[in-house]
Amino acid sequence: MNYKKEYLEVFLKNQGQLFDEPVAETLEEADEFLDECMAVVLKNIKEVKKYFEENGMDTAGMSAQELKEEAEVFALPDGKFLVVEG
Repeated sequence: MNYKKEYLEVFLKNQGQLFDEPVAETLEEADEFLDECMAVVLKNIKEVKKYFEENGMDTAGMSAQELKEEAEVFALPDGKFLVVEG
């Protein structure tokens, strides 16, 4: 497993915010899916903003709250963020 169990659980529980239908039903499937789409764990919302900017997203004028509400952003229990490209 590449991702912490609690990160996989958050993704499984909240995958509907990004996908119309479930892409994974087990921790193993979630881990494989996140690995395939090169999901990243970032330590804070500033890193999320930087990640989006490096990948061509215009984040000018976006608040931290707006970034957290992006469908690709999953808040993790330890304060970090999982970013999944949909």
